[in-house]
Amino acid sequence: MAVQQRAAEQLPPTRPFDIDVTFERLREAVRPLPKAAMFQLAEEGFDSLFEQVVACIISIRTYEETTLPTARRLFAAARTPAEVARLDPDEIDTLIGACTFHEPKSRQIHAIAVEAVERYGGQLPPDRDAILALRGVGPKCAALALSIAGGQEWIGVDIHVHRVTNRWGLVRTKTPEDTMAALEKVLPRPYWVEINRLLVPFGKSICTGTAPRCSTCPLCDMCSKVGVTVHR
Repeated sequence: MAVQQRAAEQLPPTRPFDIDVTFERLREAVRPLPKAAMFQLAEEGFDSLFEQVVACIISIRTYEETTLPTARRLFAAARTPAEVARLDPDEIDTLIGACTFHEPKSRQIHAIAVEAVERYGGQLPPDRDAILALRGVGPKCAALALSIAGGQEWIGVDIHVHRVTNRWGLVRTKTPEDTMAALEKVLPRPYWVEINRLLVPFGKSICTGTAPRCSTCPLCDMCSKVGVTVHR
């Protein structure tokens, strides 16, 4: 209780929250940290819309450290919708077996590849409604894939973006879907794509789910620390 009380006494910010300063500091803070998996894969050349959708499906409920080698293993065997469609779900399952829920994911990936070939001529269309209609693709995956591969401006909200922006006090929401809608109203559009790229490593290494590292956080003086009772 004494530790919680001491932590609680340090909660109020000492300066107003400034979104531009926040992003400047975030860029420096995450520079030495491992990149978010989908952005890392894009830098390695796996930057087609199909590859990004598949990578996001692999990443669901899976650690980044597992997502990266798993996606690379699949793409080493097959990268395009036509190539993946020629595999059967069991072959895909063998390739992605390290990720969580690999069996249903293998069927989803195969179905998306087949749809891309049979309905869209071999390439997924850069259309949000079409991507959301794909089996197993939710708002986060659609937003990230279209942002990274399609050059569009969408906010990809995963658990890190949801937790951190609520902790800042920038939004007050219950679900990632609610957070996405709220951020679209308060976050300047130039930051829409970047927020996921920055907050995934930041949320994993600094603003963690339990006992966040507030004492070394570059945003400590602006953060409202909503819900934080114990930190380091």
